[in-house]
Amino acid sequence: MNEQSPTPPDALQRESKQTTAADPQLERDRRRTARWLGLGIAALLAALVATGMVEHASQRAEAVDTLQVMRAAVPIVRIEAVKSVDTPRQIDLPGTLQPFDSATLFARATGYISQRNVDIGSHVRKGDVLAVISAPDLDAQLEQARGQLAQMQAAYVQAQANRDLAHATNSRTTQLVQQGWDSKQQGDTDRLTLASQIAAVAVAHANVQAQQAQVDRLVQLTGFERVVAPFNGVITARQVDVGSLVTADANSGTPLFSIARTDVLRVQVYVPQDDYFGLKDGEQATVTVPELPGRTFHGTVARNASVLQQQTRTLLTEVDVDNASGKLAGGLYGIVHLDVPRQEPVFILPSQAVIFNQDGLSAAVYRDGTLQLRHLDLAADDGAQVEVRSGLQAGDQVILDPPVNAVDGMRVGTASPPTTFTATSSARS
Repeated sequence: MNEQSPTPPDALQRESKQTTAADPQLERDRRRTARWLGLGIAALLAALVATGMVEHASQRAEAVDTLQVMRAAVPIVRIEAVKSVDTPRQIDLPGTLQPFDSATLFARATGYISQRNVDIGSHVRKGDVLAVISAPDLDAQLEQARGQLAQMQAAYVQAQANRDLAHATNSRTTQLVQQGWDSKQQGDTDRLTLASQIAAVAVAHANVQAQQAQVDRLVQLTGFERVVAPFNGVITARQVDVGSLVTADANSGTPLFSIARTDVLRVQVYVPQDDYFGLKDGEQATVTVPELPGRTFHGTVARNASVLQQQTRTLLTEVDVDNASGKLAGGLYGIVHLDVPRQEPVFILPSQAVIFNQDGLSAAVYRDGTLQLRHLDLAADDGAQVEVRSGLQAGDQVILDPPVNAVDGMRVGTASPPTTFTATSSARS
């Protein structure tokens, strides 16, 4: 089989040159085609660029027109008229209801409990006997002291008799000495004997007083054998029973009962500094307990510490609550509602009328079709509404939910006549 050898490169070049030389018209056509093709591509690119520029310019003009329309549009807003408020502000403060009086009774006589008349929960009145302590040693000491007192009283009477006798003897001796019937020595003896008897009477009288004081002390101690209620109340704890040994030691005395007065309860609350100047003793208050919905208990601001605590800037205040019905108990958690008079009138605004930005707090006021920004000085804020101390005037119409782009002097319109904002009871806790 015969194989054809490949054509060498030199032969191909010679052939190409021969073809070109043979057909110059074809070469010119090729160059012309390439030139027109390049011009077409350039024209196409230029057309695309021009189209993009035109479209961009159109979009930009449309955006400018839209912005101008938006700027020219007058937003419609809702407005409400505000008015000055000078009624008391209610503040809500948490507190714990405590017995008005409470005490733990200790033994003042050493002995055994021979009688117990009350238990936990017993209601007692002042002077009721709660328990009786049997203290025979103390009773014996009292009897002994009374016997010694009787002896000293007899010695006092005897000293008085000796004094009277010495006085009579001295009187007679003095006359006899003056008349010369008796010696001066005897006169001096009788005179000094009288002075001695007078001193003996004073000593006997002092002994009687000292022994009487001892008897009185023992009488008081034996009186402590009867444990009585110091005030009206209820027994809240009992630590002894019949037969229990109790001691009257001042350091390790035995506690007997705990008693609390619950017909009146006291609640301690801490009033903030900004309410201090409006709070006065004698003001009325109400107390509510979460577990008793719908029930309100009346109380009175009874006393305060008169000095604010430096750490919290609050004033310790006590409210006395009437609990004659017995519905409340000591230790309950409750809310004290106080009506504190305002020191000056304020304006109350809904929270949606307040603007907060880098300039602080302000409100938008509607006046003659324009929006005016007013800087606010707040006195209180409970979340739903705010109390404005300064920045507004009576009759101002504030804009609710003002536009985001609100600026001073902006043109605005209203959809309906303004209404008057009705403030709810402003309460703070």
